[in-house]
Amino acid sequence: MNNTYETLSKYLQKYHGGIAWRVKKHCSVIDIHLNTDEYVIYAFAGQKNDSFWHIFDTCVVCLTNKRILIGRKGLIWGYHLNSITPDLFNDMEVQRELIWGRVIIDTVKEVVTITNLDKKALPEIETNISSFMMREKRKYVQKEEI
Repeated sequence: MNNTYETLSKYLQKYHGGIAWRVKKHCSVIDIHLNTDEYVIYAFAGQKNDSFWHIFDTCVVCLTNKRILIGRKGLIWGYHLNSITPDLFNDMEVQRELIWGRVIIDTVKEVVTITNLDKKALPEIETNISSFMMREKRKYVQKEEI
């Protein structure tokens, strides 16, 4: 759990305006699903839902060297994990609202919305995800050309 939580702690120390709790539990979900050759590059926390007013779906979004992982530990039992690989990534939208911001990740199969983010963190989140996805998508294109 140290790797993911340590990376997330850097984000949480820098940006205080978002809504997130139970982040250690959410990080543990991601940690058990990291592959042996996978490591955490960037992590942030928010709410995995479409509404700013529904504040009970806290999650941790983790950018690894292979994919994006979204981990949510259940309140009493179980957990949810979403994995977005670069080949399934379509587009991303960043919205800055009055109080918080949101990031909408469009994939081939679904649209993932992370809300209640600190507005000041939006450029950093967008830069990290976009640069990673552009770099990784190039690898997929090169493999297809061969």
